[in-house]
Amino acid sequence: VDPAGAPPVRGATLPTTADTWTPTGTGRAVWLGPDEWLVTSTDTAPHRLEAELREVLAPAGGVAVDVSAQRTVLRITGSRAREVLAKGCSIDLHPRVFGRGRSAQTTLAHAAVVLLVLGDDGEDFALFVRSSFAGHLATWLLDAALEYTTPTQQGEQT
Repeated sequence: VDPAGAPPVRGATLPTTADTWTPTGTGRAVWLGPDEWLVTSTDTAPHRLEAELREVLAPAGGVAVDVSAQRTVLRITGSRAREVLAKGCSIDLHPRVFGRGRSAQTTLAHAAVVLLVLGDDGEDFALFVRSSFAGHLATWLLDAALEYTTPTQQGEQT
């Protein structure tokens, strides 16, 4: 699909700038490559979203494929979220460089992820990770966040 000629997807224009995402009603359209996007929805079943996208994109020469079983979404929020992610990710996560609306295909704790910045303050991130790596990544995130918790939060008696 030529992004310049692509029809609106779920009421939004597909992002055409590398490493960005745009809101699409109850989901997001994430730029993955010059002619590849990841479109999500929180209120539409995957098979219905695929059919809807196929109908919208077919006239422009595009296709839609349901990959919902491939990825799990983890969300990390809080004032130390950026510091936790920086422990296992080599990209610059500072809000001046990596602010709301930005995305990156990178690795975190040796797992391939699509990382989205959801908030304006650098405290809210979504991580799209292959389902087979989700447990590993969730455990790694919990471990990486331990130094920012209090002893009571760590389960120790005071």
